Formats: sequence, structure tokens, C-alpha cells
Amino acid sequence: MNQDEIAALIAAKNAGLPLQDAGASATTPDEFGNDYSELDPAIGANGEVPMSMLMDLTLPVAIELGRTTMSVQEILQLGRGSVVQLERLAGEPIDIYVGDRRFAEGEVVVLGENFGVRVTRIVSRTTGAELVG
Repeated sequence: MNQDEIAALIAAKNAGLPLQDAGASATTPDEFGNDYSELDPAIGANGEVPMSMLMDLTLPVAIELGRTTMSVQEILQLGRGSVVQLERLAGEPIDIYVGDRRFAEGEVVVLGENFGVRVTRIVSRTTGAELVG
């Protein structure tokens, strides 16, 4: 802060004006003295990041075929060739997660020698209901 800014603050205080209107900087350094006023202007005034800046992010995607619960004894008895029965019925849609959030449902498909998932329904992030799209 220079001498002129200090004088403007004192004059504003004496006149009862808000201090920011007296020529003070609109941004103030944080507790460590860092001033972030020169950062990326692409970020909006409300702090929202434009979608174009997020397009190259990679997120973990998990496909959940089903779940079950087992006792410790049952787990210890598992071996090569054991079959674990899931709570989901054959032919039921499987869940697709992005991060830890359920994003969609789908069905298992075979692509050459690999498995894949055909998306059959996108799920709303707020209600869990199907999104039309």
C-alpha cells in the first residue's frame, strides 16, 4: 500500500465512507501475503469454472455387477473354482459409477475378447431418477 492509498483510507474513515470506496484495492492478499487478483480471467466472478477447462480431466469409472455379504467362515472357505452368488439377478441392469457416484445403468456386452457395458440409462445426480436425453 502506498502513501496515497493510506491517505485515501484515512480521509474515507474520517468522512464515514466504506473503506473499499476510498481507493483501496478490491482484492486483498491472503494470510500468507499472496495476491490472487492476477489469476486466470477465464474463471468467472462467481468462481465457476468453464466446462471447457474440465474436458481433459480423467475420472475413475467403475462397473458394479453386484454385491453380497458373507461371513468370515464363508470367505475363508473360498478357493479356486468357488462361485459367489450376488444379490442381483441375471439380466438385471448393472451400475456404472463415476468416482463414488452412481452415474448410469447398463448391460454387459462382449467386444471381441473383452467385456464392455452398453449404457441403457443415465441417472440424475440429485434424485436418482432417469434423465431424458
